[in-house]
Amino acid sequence: MTSPWSTRLDVAPATSRLLIERAHDELVAGDDRRLADVRPLVRESWRRALASAVGPEGLPRLDLTADELEAYRRAHPLADVMDMVRALLLPGSAEESGVVVAVGDAAGRLLWVEGDRGVRTLTGDMGFVAGANWSEDAVGTSAPGTALALDRSVQIRQAEHFNRLVQPWSCTAAPVHDPETRRLIGVIDVTGGSEAVTPQAQLLVDAAARAVEGELLVTRLRARAAPPPSRPARRTATPQRTILRVLGRDRALLEVSSHAAEHIVELSARHAEILLMLAVHREGLSAEALAELVYGDDATDTLRPEMTRLRKVLERAAPHLAPQSRPYRLAAPLETDAQHVLSLLDRGAHRVALAACPGPVLPDSDAPGVAELRDSVRRAIRESLLAEAGVDVLLAYADTAGGSDDAEVLRECLRLLPARSPRRAALVARLERLEER
Repeated sequence: MTSPWSTRLDVAPATSRLLIERAHDELVAGDDRRLADVRPLVRESWRRALASAVGPEGLPRLDLTADELEAYRRAHPLADVMDMVRALLLPGSAEESGVVVAVGDAAGRLLWVEGDRGVRTLTGDMGFVAGANWSEDAVGTSAPGTALALDRSVQIRQAEHFNRLVQPWSCTAAPVHDPETRRLIGVIDVTGGSEAVTPQAQLLVDAAARAVEGELLVTRLRARAAPPPSRPARRTATPQRTILRVLGRDRALLEVSSHAAEHIVELSARHAEILLMLAVHREGLSAEALAELVYGDDATDTLRPEMTRLRKVLERAAPHLAPQSRPYRLAAPLETDAQHVLSLLDRGAHRVALAACPGPVLPDSDAPGVAELRDSVRRAIRESLLAEAGVDVLLAYADTAGGSDDAEVLRECLRLLPARSPRRAALVARLERLEER
């Protein structure tokens, strides 16, 4: 089946890109003399972004971790119509469609981002990934955020975006409503090149949103006609989110948050090592296996009193995590910032992953299990960036401790940079110094 985006038209904005960029810069600097050159819809969106203290550069917030995203998607009403969205907007080979289709919730958080693999790799570098917040309050003017703010379909072309990282792209988005209450429940967006902002693109995205609303209504009416299924009584509990921060620090932080409160506990180096191993090995570990990962030998006699002390710490700070024995395991899943970075890489958010990684896992720890995890995270970041990241992200990685002495990374940066780029001379000098060692 032919992709609806296969015919690429050169659709220029009403004013030149240069005029819009200058108007954007003057508005950010507090001088809006050129704003008359900008479409009113975009102009007002820029002003809302400034009022919300949105910066002209920066990455969106990642509001949902991998586990939270999966659970939230399953419960969201648009989950049941995703096959329809794919059939309407990504027929045939989605991987070669030339565009990315994103579906988000009413708060602007992207829940599904699918489509052309090459485009997803490039847009992922600017944080256009599932779990990211693309509301106007988070990133300023963009089709999904502005469509939700105005409750109507919009098209945003390249330099009209408030955030400079997004300006290479164009997008069309339409809101989706509850078919009965008309409450806003989400947004459908198409992002790509000029083909994503044709009049035909807006008609297609609008039609997809209306088709989704119709399908939601039909599904709801069918469910009402069927006999209600019996359901077991559900227990209510205060939702808790717990994360162990181990990147770039030797004394890990355990952050525990709920709707009621939030507190942070700094762990000892040994407790950090034990808790990290239990977080990674969710299925549990025997005393011997855990001792081997933490101490490097069969030190179960040393491990047991340490586990008793750790249990007392967790019973005060995070009782839902209190370790169980035979095998040793945590009573509830524990997220780590290292696993969060790996999840971002899997979603193609290379720039966001790099920003979320302040350093290696527990850098001064010599525990065998920690050293192995530290190395696997380092290798995953390096290999993912070398394989898929854009040159700007790869250059940023080359300036970190992990990439500064990596000749292969520096050579790849040289390969990706234009022949006359002023950045090439510094890279060549760094490579020469490495070769002289």
